[in-house]
This record gives sequence, C-alpha cells and structure tokens, in this order.
Amino acid sequence: METSSSQILTSPSDPYTSFLQRSLKFKDPFTGKSIHARIIKAGLHLGVFLMNNLMNFYAKTGFIYDAHRVFDEMPVKSVFSWNIILSGYAKGGRLEEAHRVFEEMPEPDSVSWTAMIVGYNQMGQFENAIGMFREMVSDDVPPTQFTLTNVLASCAAVECLGIGRKVHSFVVKHGLSSYISVANSLLNMYAKSGDPVTAKIVFDRMKLKSTSSWNTMISSHMQSGLVDLAQVQFEQMIERDVVSWNAMISGYNQHGFDREALDIFSKMLMDSSSKPDKFTLASALSACANLENLKLGKQIHAHIIRTEFDTFGAVGNALISMYSKSGGVEIAQKIIEQSMISNLDVIAFTALLDGYVKLGDINPARRIFDSLRVRDVVAWTAMIVGYVQNGFNQDAMELFRSMIKEGPKPNNYTLATMLSVSSSLASLDHGRQIHASATRSGNASSVSVSNALITMYAKSGSINDARWVFNLIHWKRDTITWTSMIIALAQHGLGEEALTLFERMLENGIKPDHITYVGVLSACTHVGLVEQGRSYYNLMQNAHKIIPTPSHYACMIDLFGRAGLLQEAHAFIENMPIEPDVIAWGSLLASCKVHKNVELAEVAAERLLLIEPENSGAYSALANVYSACGQWENAANIRKSMKDKGVKKDQGFSWVQIKNKVHIFGVDDGLHPQRDAIYEMMAKIWKEIKKMGFVPDTESVLHDLEEELKEQILSHHSEKLAIAFGLICTPENTTLRIMKNLRVCNDCHSAIKFISKLVGREIIVRDATRFHHFKNGLCSCRDYW
Repeated sequence: METSSSQILTSPSDPYTSFLQRSLKFKDPFTGKSIHARIIKAGLHLGVFLMNNLMNFYAKTGFIYDAHRVFDEMPVKSVFSWNIILSGYAKGGRLEEAHRVFEEMPEPDSVSWTAMIVGYNQMGQFENAIGMFREMVSDDVPPTQFTLTNVLASCAAVECLGIGRKVHSFVVKHGLSSYISVANSLLNMYAKSGDPVTAKIVFDRMKLKSTSSWNTMISSHMQSGLVDLAQVQFEQMIERDVVSWNAMISGYNQHGFDREALDIFSKMLMDSSSKPDKFTLASALSACANLENLKLGKQIHAHIIRTEFDTFGAVGNALISMYSKSGGVEIAQKIIEQSMISNLDVIAFTALLDGYVKLGDINPARRIFDSLRVRDVVAWTAMIVGYVQNGFNQDAMELFRSMIKEGPKPNNYTLATMLSVSSSLASLDHGRQIHASATRSGNASSVSVSNALITMYAKSGSINDARWVFNLIHWKRDTITWTSMIIALAQHGLGEEALTLFERMLENGIKPDHITYVGVLSACTHVGLVEQGRSYYNLMQNAHKIIPTPSHYACMIDLFGRAGLLQEAHAFIENMPIEPDVIAWGSLLASCKVHKNVELAEVAAERLLLIEPENSGAYSALANVYSACGQWENAANIRKSMKDKGVKKDQGFSWVQIKNKVHIFGVDDGLHPQRDAIYEMMAKIWKEIKKMGFVPDTESVLHDLEEELKEQILSHHSEKLAIAFGLICTPENTTLRIMKNLRVCNDCHSAIKFISKLVGREIIVRDATRFHHFKNGLCSCRDYW
C-alpha cells in the first residue's frame, strides 16, 4: 500500500538544517546564529548531522572559533565533523591549528589529508604540501584528483621535477590520468619545471583537452622560446579564451617579436568571443614601446578610453612607458598629472626618465621621483641608475646618501650601481662607506655586490682589499667573480698571479667567457708574456669556442707591440677577419712611439685617421714619435695641421682625493689655492731626488727647448704636483693614490720611484692603462709599461 506524503515521517532537525543551508547560501551569519539558539532551545544540539551542518555554516562564514566551540561540545563526532574543523582552519590559513586538529584525529581520511595539502599549497608552503602527500601515500591513504592537482601545483611552484615525476608515476599506476584536471596539472608541472618535452608527451596522450590544456602548452613553448610551435598550437585551437590570446601576445613581446605580438592583438580585437584584459593591453603597449610606434600606441590608448578601461596599475604604467619610449614624454607627464598616478613601476619610471634624458633634461624625472607617494627601493635605484648612466655621478652619490638616511634599505642592485660610481671616481673612501652600508644591510655577501666590491677596490688602487673580498666568497664564486679578480690583478701588473688564478678557475670547472679572456690576455700584455699570450689566444678559440672580439684583437696587438714585435703586430692587424678599428691602430701607434718606429707610426696614424679624422690622439702620438726621433720639423707640421683643422689635443691631468674632496691638477697648474706651497714642496723634492741620483729624462719633453726649461716643465707634470699636494695634506707613512687620464711618462715614472724612497711611502698611480705601485724606489710594473 502506498503511503501518502502527509504520512512520511521527517526528522525534527530537518527544518533547521534547511534554514542553515539557506543562511550559508546568502552568507547571513546573524540568521545562522539565531538558528543556533533555537536548536539549543529545542534540545536538538546533540544530533551529529545537525551539528555538522551548524559547524559547516560557522566555518564557511568565517566564524571558525564558533565552529570549534560547537565541535568541542559534541558528545559524538564523525570523521566529517573533524574534517569540517580541519578544512576551516586550513582554508583560513591557520595551518598550526589545522595541524593540531589533524594530529588529534582518530582516523584521518583522504579528505583530511587533502585539506592539509590544499592549505599548505594555498599559503605558499609548497615543501610542506609535498611532504604531507608523501606521508599520505606511505600511510596507504588513496588520494583524490583534488589531492593530486594541489600537490602537482606545489611541485610546479618550487620546480621540483623529481617529486613531480614520482607523482606522475603514481597517477599512471592508479589510472588517474584520465581526469582532465589531473592531466592539466601534470602539464603545468612539467612546463614550469623546465621539461617541455615530457609536457608535450602528456599533452599528446590526453584524450580530452580543455582550453586550459592548450593554454599551458602554448605558454610552455613561449617560455622555452619555441614561438613557432606556440603559433602552430594556437592556430589548432577550436576555442580560445583571453588566456590563450595573452599567452601569444605576451610571449611574442617578451621574445622581441613585437610586430607579431601586435598582429595577434589586432586579430583578438576582431574576435568577438574574447575581450582584452589588463595583461593584454599592457603587453600590446609594451610592444608599441619597443617599436617606438607612437601612432599605434595612441590607437590602443583611444581603445582604452572608449572601453572605459581602468588605467590604474599595469595598464597605466604601460601607457607611460609607451609614450616615454616613443617620443611622447610630455603626454606621459600629462597622464601622470591627470590620473594622479603615484605608483609607477620601475619599467615606467625608467622609461620616463630615459625620455627626459633624450630631451636633455633629467630634472623633470627627479621632480616626478620626489612626488611619488610610494618610493620603494626600485624607484630609488632607478633614479640613481638614471643619474649614473648620464654621467651625473655626484648627484647619484647625494641621492644614495639621502636613501640611506630617509629611504628604504638599498638592495643588491643599488649597492652594485653605487660601487660602480666609486670605481669610476676611483674613490676608495666612498667605496668603503658603501661597503659598510652593504654589510649593515646584510647584502655584502651577495655575489653581485661582492663582484662590484672587487672591481671597486681594484679600480681605487687597493688590490689587497679586492683579494680579501674575493677570498671571502670562496664558496659561491661565479664566472664574473673570477673574471673581476683576474682583471684586477692584470691592471695592477700582477700578470703571473692573474694567470695562476685563471688556471685555478679552469680546475674548478668554471667556464670562462669572452671578458675573462680579455683579462687573461691583458695580464700577458702587462708583463710581456708573449708566448703565453699566444697560447691563451688559441685556447680561447679551440677549447672554449669563443670567437675573438675587437677587444681580444687589441690585446694581442698591444702584446706584440709592447714587446717590440712591431712587424708581427702589423701583420696581425692586416690578417684580422674584421676591419681593424681605432683601438687596433691606436695600440700599434702607441707601441711605435715607445720603440721609436717612425715608418710604421706613419702607417698606423694614417689608417687611424681614415676611420676617425678628428682623433687628437693619432696626431699627438705621431708628433711625439717625430719628436722622440729628433724630427722636430715633422713634429711641428703635425701640430700645425692639428691647429689648422681645429683638432684639440687631450689635456693631461691628475687628481687626488683628500677627505672626500677631489683635487685636480694640470701641467704647470697655477689655479690651486695652495699653489705656492705645492710648488715649494715640488722644488724641494726635485732637489732631493737629484741628490739621490735621479737624472731627469728631458727626452720626455717633446719640444725643441733648452735643457733647463725642459727640466722645469718636467717637474711641473700633473702627477708630480698631485703627489706634492698629497704629501702636504696627509700624515706620514700613509699611502698616496694618484689618478691620471693619460699614460705616465718616462720621467714621471722614474721620478716617482725616487720619491717613494725619499718619503718612505707607497705611492699608487693609476694611468690610462694600468696601476703602478711605487715603493722603496721600485715599481710593480718592473719598468715594463
């Protein structure tokens, strides 16, 4: 007999369950709490099913502690009860509480384990998620497809290919690869972990492919630079979403195929099924910026205005970058002013800065920097780099000091940039201050900063400090570290030590690059190791497959020329596979001057001037060769030719830094405030070193003058005046560091050796090509320079 609906018995808790589910649907916590009170009044608070629904309501509306109180009051708890509390904590990011609940559970099931794995994955604790999965498998608890998608996402996030492969084996073994969500997660894991080949195998074996599957493969191909494969798969897609289009547009843009990116963007606009989002527009504008296509950039801007698209964030920054790079920096400025944008990213700010530099004015960029509401370390660094790249080193130094006082802590890039400023200024004091700042901020041990420190100390004349930094980071040296130290040793005339270090580099399995070999060949050049230079030049090409650059050619020409092998140097130039440049002919000309070879000097000067007719160095060097060989008339003709053609000779000057102030001296300098004291000191030194046996090299004066006048000119060379000033202003027994823009002459080199012995000090002189360490009457170059 059929039973009428009115006779069907219902549980007293059913209406309350229905109300709770409705309250949960509308996210109405107040109604839910009212229902909780009625449940207690009705005496129904002991029912497991109803209490589970109440806990679920509290957990999902954000009242997890209320849910836990209900849980604690339940006399009987099911696995579902435990999982509600566990999931509530895990999904809310309260992983410590979740873990405690998990540990207290009598028998965790698949849902329990999965809740923990999901929680760890969502909070970025990927290693914990992977570890939880391994424990789950070892406990023979069967994972669900949701478990697998989350653990594979964790493997992808940390690029843990080894564990990911084991998960894949588990998936295949248990026949779970037919789930499209699992297959997509496998695809994503392989793509992000750097194994596009296996990703392609998984993709090809999938019987069902979602749009997400195709998108993952397109992104994987783009990340691997396989743009043609990405294009083929994009064309094969039946249904595309905005992610599909973005993968192609951003991929093309990131790999330099900006025209192709804009072609795809144009097709997307004609496709009614997908509308551009902020990522699409940012990539399209970036492509316009790279192509400096202002017209098309304006059209995209017009589209943004027509569609009333929000320009806050990525799109606004991309617009500013596009206008700044495409010659519309004034429009970029207006966008900033009208939109009140104060959150420029580093790309937009750098582009804006470069735009103003092209106009010859960096001040507006500084005003924008000062007006930024949020000036993070990236913005500060961008402004500092802008100053440095445009030669405003002092402004960069002042801004860096302000950053230390009032801004964020400098990062590795900031510190490396500032150390390059100190290297350019050869300012040891500034460099040491930046080193101290790096130490305080904990960045001194980073590889990039350490490499910059090595270069800074070397260029500032302190090779021992450079060695100390190099030795300090022995556990994480990269190619740049070894190269920086090799070049440093070469510049300081320590050629044999540089080559020994290079051999150690090879023994450690570090692969040299083309810059490393510039340092190695320079080391051979500075100490006259011709045969070793030949050997390393061949090793570079044969063993390391490095094609010589103009810098390598210049080193070899200099190596032969300094050693007096002028004909071999000339033959090397003539046999070069590329057209010799100014540096190649300049190196040969400099060697001709040292060895007084007039005929070859004329050839080198002629070829150099064909490339660069107004090269003052070529005229000066040839005139000096004529003078050194007593051909005064030819020398005079060259100098007259320079004057007639309006070619100005590079003036020699030297500088010394005393108490953070740089003092610059020219030949016969009469402008320094302490001129009289400097000349008095120099006269005294000149007299004393002559008593010690110094003989002025009057041949270094390349003019036909009386000997007495030649001596006077020699005694007033810029480096000698800088040394005299340094002796006046610094304590006894301290090291003097002098910088010079040209090569030191024979007379100065000889005189400084005597001065170092006279005053009992080390005098370090950096000229245009290397460092000279003068001490106890000797020079580190062993008179070979």
